[in-house]
Amino acid sequence: MKRREKMKQVRIGLIGCGGRSNSHRQSFLKMDDVKVVAVADPIEERRIAAAKQFGCERIYHDYTELYNNESRDTLYAVVICIEPTAHESSEIRAVEMGIPFLVEKPVDMDIVRIRDVARRVRETGLITSVGFQDRYLKLTEMIRDELPKHKPGGLVYGSWIGGIPGVWWWQKKSTCGGQLVEQNIHLADELRYLFGEPVSVYATCSRGIVKPGVNCSSEYDTDDHSTAVIRFENNYTATLVSGCYQLSGRAHCGLVITLEDMVIDYRLRNNLIFKTADYTYDIKRESIDHTYYLDEAFVYAVKTGDRSRIRSDYADALKTHELVFAANESMGSGQVIYFK
Repeated sequence: MKRREKMKQVRIGLIGCGGRSNSHRQSFLKMDDVKVVAVADPIEERRIAAAKQFGCERIYHDYTELYNNESRDTLYAVVICIEPTAHESSEIRAVEMGIPFLVEKPVDMDIVRIRDVARRVRETGLITSVGFQDRYLKLTEMIRDELPKHKPGGLVYGSWIGGIPGVWWWQKKSTCGGQLVEQNIHLADELRYLFGEPVSVYATCSRGIVKPGVNCSSEYDTDDHSTAVIRFENNYTATLVSGCYQLSGRAHCGLVITLEDMVIDYRLRNNLIFKTADYTYDIKRESIDHTYYLDEAFVYAVKTGDRSRIRSDYADALKTHELVFAANESMGSGQVIYFK
């Protein structure tokens, strides 16, 4: 409590200074109550560039070096933006040192380790947040406000279809988990945020459209597309499709929720359409990057101890990871996976 009373600025360490980290850095540059004091990244030009943005002089090669040279007194929080396979102890060290952390998704490729971190966080009461920034969109809040006004139940179609991002871990399923785990986990999380915990999931996947070594790495072995059927309580069933084979054009991405008396059409991070027999409302998303709201909520929690603005902490995010990992299990076994 005494440290919070003195905390005019939250001293943050950045672990990972790549593309996703840049969104968080843009947030912190707008916040007077944040000071980035340390950065870590194995690529020299990235860590140097990030350090220059904030004028910080504590520059490290990786998170092990950062943790070995910092403490709870020098860092009030860390923001972890590293590739999915690099999380061997990035969160465990933060828990052991008592440093609150915000970590990007997917938080790991090892579900056993994710559960272990969640247990440690629960036992210590550490403040955490996970980068499901779509929960902070005003459009998402509008959907959550609208759903209780209608009879529960209906079909939900969710999709995220595009090409293959250039980062190396996307090329192999063992390093990214497939598109559902690496990218479309956002919509899987949105489904949980809107409809509660899943009852079951059944999923299939396909390969053969994308040719390894032609328009991707020769090591490419992830799914070209997958389909997960997720059943929730209250008669909601969602079909969530993921595709990374598209070379041109733009597929419909987002969620379409068909209720008894309304269709809710959420166009991914762009706009939201409410449609009934009598009217159609089309609402554009706000101009501010929703990552800013994610970061603002985390910083506020670190400063005040009030976690109410955080919409997905590590314990909650574990459940979304369990959902997408179960879908991958179903793809391999051909069996329905039940959660209850």
